[in-house]
Amino acid sequence: MLLLLIGRGIGEIMQRFGQPAVIGQLLAGLILGPSLFGWVWPEAHSFIFPKDATQKSLITGLSDVGVLLLLLLTGMETDLKLVRKVGAPAIATTVMGIAAPFAGGFALGQFIPDSLLTSPAHRLIASLFLGTALSISSIKIVAMVVREMNFMRRNLGQIIVASSIMEDTTCWVIISLILGIARSGQPALGSLAVTVIGTAVFIALSYTLGRRVVFWLIRYVNDTFVSEYAVITAILIVMCVMALITQAIGVNTVLGAFVAGVLIGESPILSQHIEDQLRGFITAFMMPIFFGLSGLSADLTILRDGHMLLLTLGVVAVASVMKFGGAFSGGLISRLTLRESFALGCGMNARGSTEVIVATIGLSMGALTQNLYTMIVTMAVLTTMAMPPMLRGALKSLPMNTEEKRRLEQERVDALGFLGHFERVLTAIDESPNGQLASHLAGFIAGQRGKPVTVLHFGDSDEDDVLSAKEIKIKLTEVVAGSALEGGRSAQEMGDAQAGQSHVQTRVEDERTDTAVIAEAEKGYDILFVGLAEMSGPGSAFSAELDRVAASFKGPLVLVIADRRVKTPEATAWTVLAPFNGTEASRRGAEVALAFASARDNAIEAVIVAEAKQAGRRTLAQRDADRAIIGDLTALAGRYGQKNIAVTTRTDLAPDQAIIEQAERMGANVIVMGASRRVGEALYLGETVEGVLRHWKQAIVLVVT
Repeated sequence: MLLLLIGRGIGEIMQRFGQPAVIGQLLAGLILGPSLFGWVWPEAHSFIFPKDATQKSLITGLSDVGVLLLLLLTGMETDLKLVRKVGAPAIATTVMGIAAPFAGGFALGQFIPDSLLTSPAHRLIASLFLGTALSISSIKIVAMVVREMNFMRRNLGQIIVASSIMEDTTCWVIISLILGIARSGQPALGSLAVTVIGTAVFIALSYTLGRRVVFWLIRYVNDTFVSEYAVITAILIVMCVMALITQAIGVNTVLGAFVAGVLIGESPILSQHIEDQLRGFITAFMMPIFFGLSGLSADLTILRDGHMLLLTLGVVAVASVMKFGGAFSGGLISRLTLRESFALGCGMNARGSTEVIVATIGLSMGALTQNLYTMIVTMAVLTTMAMPPMLRGALKSLPMNTEEKRRLEQERVDALGFLGHFERVLTAIDESPNGQLASHLAGFIAGQRGKPVTVLHFGDSDEDDVLSAKEIKIKLTEVVAGSALEGGRSAQEMGDAQAGQSHVQTRVEDERTDTAVIAEAEKGYDILFVGLAEMSGPGSAFSAELDRVAASFKGPLVLVIADRRVKTPEATAWTVLAPFNGTEASRRGAEVALAFASARDNAIEAVIVAEAKQAGRRTLAQRDADRAIIGDLTALAGRYGQKNIAVTTRTDLAPDQAIIEQAERMGANVIVMGASRRVGEALYLGETVEGVLRHWKQAIVLVVT
């Protein structure tokens, strides 16, 4: 309780002064430990923290679980796409940022007094631990400052974060190898070879076969289990299994937990809600406990000895100078400017939570003495507290180049859109032209963002014809996956970093359409594409089944009504008209239209419509609004590679008439328009949509929000 209370309180104070909360949690342990409380009032300290076997077992158990969960969270926060995107600068910074401080730390370990070693025979192990502790950077601390300075999307900010990710990943592999050596007691060539080969095989299998298994498991549990927090349990099981595997091959469990976190974080259906649940528990409970216990294990009273104080200052100096110098030189090698390289050196010079974990493992394994552990923790606290103000100063007023301005403008437009914010796509289709166009559109848009797609197929096939059902699944999977690949290529051509492989899952359904869709939607989908032959009802724009689906699905609906004269909608060259009036609903429709138009040779034109009664007497405010609408539409079009989109303003007719007349004038064969649901049991989208549906005889795509 004391660790939670004081750790949370001091962490809150530290954050208000621009410092990471983890420093406050470490300080809470130092205050409650022999460094202060035990020094001022030893009797009370012994009463609250008795040194008996039960207490030691409890602390050891909490520390072990805490390390695994913290490494799991660290892995989940590791963005491999960012690492791949940044490339050469991050690699050069990582190599130099590890090599220089590791060499300095190892050399320091060779010259420290025997009194700081568990045994003179263990000097090599202690030197390796010290080198690794000085080399590692803290992803969480670095990302916190970069995000606070609004540099997370800047080129340099991404290089700093990506370098920190690569350093962490590399150092956890190194520390696992060192732990394997420490376990065997000596660096025998045979045991070291087994450890290295085992680690290499584990990592290779994890990022190939293991990735697919983890993706499948999370999707299966999320879609099948009805009990609460089932996905969280599956994640913890994956962590434990991979930790046990690494333990079995002779390296530490930390590597397994870290790699498990990376794979889980990359899972295409790991929703933000599920991730936040796990992060909340680890951040609120495990972090204050673990880092508080880490502080309890340190004894700063040793610094009263002048010799120990000088040695500690020496460790801090070597860590700071070598880390800064390595990262700075890596920046120069990558042809960054002096100011950028300076900021890079400042950003890498924070150990924080990660280095404390390394030191705690070394202490628990007997590789580090209590005094050497205290020196390392002191170095971690000082370098971590120094980094935020240094990095803030280095990043302040750093100029932006033309390419960076263009990319940031693209990301600003993305932030205002909605296609980039969904995580799972659900599609309900049949063999009609509506279904063919919907499957193509859903696959293409999902592929632009690398999002998973679930396709529900409805039809009149014989229930006993198993082969027919299999053929349908194969065909649909190929169609949607092919469209997704096309969407991915289109996004890559536009320089979109979110492009990636989409996972397609297809099912042939026998149940009533609305029942099956509603049941599947409960598994957690963000957008639903509907392309069915019977979408309208007698005397109504939409069928009763579609009304029930719309009432139950809370996310955006994309209703696809194709031209029946088109035999192969997915292969047709489309001429798209996107009506736009400045509302959020129409903006979403325009975004889907622009994403659709970026495929093949599709053409697009926009029409800005207003009520006919406004014609001829536009006020100054209305004309300003028109300019703002055109500017927003132009920026959105530029995001999807449409540099010179034609925009026509129509105020001379009723909106539905203006839309149809403009579509006929430009020779459009599809209208893509956004609409808002109106209150009521039936799906009603307003007079304009109703008018277009009555009079437009070709394809229409309705984006309903």
